[in-house]
Amino acid sequence: MPTRNLPNDPHLDHLRGQAKTLLKGVRAGESAALALAAEFHPVKTLADAQLVIARSYGFPSWPRIVRHLELVDRYSRSPHRQSVGGPLDTPEQRADEFLRLATLHYGQDDPARQQSARELLERYPEIAQSNIYTQVVAGDLNGVRANLAQASIEGGPYRWGPLLYLTYNRLDAPNQLEIARLLLENGADPNAGYLWQGMPSPFTALTGVFGRGEGDQPPHAHRVELARLLLDAGADPNDSQTMYNCGPGCPPPYDDVHLELLLEYGLGRGDGGPWHERMTTAHPTPQQLLEDELVFASWAGLLHRAELVLAQGTDPEGVGTRHPVFGGHRPYELAAVQGHIEIAELLRARGAAPLDEIHEVYAAAMRGETPYVDADLAARAVARTPHLPVRAAEVGRAEAMDPLQRLGYDLSGVSGGAAPIHRAALNGHLETVKKLIELGADPDVRDPNYNGNALGWAEHNHQQAVIDYLKGLPQGTGTH
Repeated sequence: MPTRNLPNDPHLDHLRGQAKTLLKGVRAGESAALALAAEFHPVKTLADAQLVIARSYGFPSWPRIVRHLELVDRYSRSPHRQSVGGPLDTPEQRADEFLRLATLHYGQDDPARQQSARELLERYPEIAQSNIYTQVVAGDLNGVRANLAQASIEGGPYRWGPLLYLTYNRLDAPNQLEIARLLLENGADPNAGYLWQGMPSPFTALTGVFGRGEGDQPPHAHRVELARLLLDAGADPNDSQTMYNCGPGCPPPYDDVHLELLLEYGLGRGDGGPWHERMTTAHPTPQQLLEDELVFASWAGLLHRAELVLAQGTDPEGVGTRHPVFGGHRPYELAAVQGHIEIAELLRARGAAPLDEIHEVYAAAMRGETPYVDADLAARAVARTPHLPVRAAEVGRAEAMDPLQRLGYDLSGVSGGAAPIHRAALNGHLETVKKLIELGADPDVRDPNYNGNALGWAEHNHQQAVIDYLKGLPQGTGTH
């Protein structure tokens, strides 16, 4: 099993340096280096050290990880790092600015950017004819027809092909389906995509169509029709980033449009398509995608989604890629602990194993019951899932706070980047915020990423009732 993930924008020189450091560490008898070698391969030479580094990242050999980094270099893009608001003195500058403003890039996306794109186009209407990329985004059907020889050529500010500019376009421009059809008929790849900042989950044309993800970005105006067009043209339905963006990567509410459509076209089956072939072990298998979806549905209480996935024959015990958000828990454990009774019963009926003693403790606490357990079991429960109070607060389980504290959880403790009171405040769970403070939780505890307290988290998400309550607390509580 890999012990770590590759960093964003990984570079071969960095890994070579790690191998040299490992070799020196083994020769010097350093405990961490010796442990790594013991887990993956004895280290006597630099080649041995390179093999250990490769295996520690989940690759079977050094040549395989080198090949992976070559692919990352080929497909990596960082559109979110490109700024807007620069000079507009030349036609090229205006065209690039228009494309940056009009398309999703998963950085500082905002509807105001698209409005700025419209205003820029009104001010400089000739932008629409600048190149095939602006023609696609502006919906200039005749212009695209005249440039179909460039249907698969990458360019523009993001070094995308025309099809990606179209699928990430959020201007609701005319002729989008007709243009997409023309591009596909003239050589555009329905599996076109890029690696956002070098990360292994590709942002494909389908990903752009379905949107959502970080910041809950809107889907394309022609989501279903455009997705069908891509899938009919050969886009692989095992789209890992779409599954993340429309699942754990976005806030509720959730719909199942993407899932039903991708299942219709073979999600969970086949060889995973060209991106899985390229990324190999760094990319989930089709079966892992379904298992991840079942884990998420069980965690979030999405009964219909769980039914859809189980209908594909998905293993009810499968844990997919073991995304850290879910702590390696089985679907049944998540459903039972979260109190999603119908999903839990469905999973048990499909053969899921019963809860172990630790998860029985969790389930009782989440129901508001104080489990009477010995000190050893309580300590093991706290160590196994340190973030449980954060999750309980996130979903507004005020009744769980006292039992969790009695188990030994620190209700002011930060886990996964937040304390329980941060998540309760962010989601507007006033009664949970009150219960936490009643039990001694510190409303001024700061998160490690933004240095925000409970009031700051509530203000960030415009939770006025929580804001008013926190501001009304006596001076000295740290909320002012």
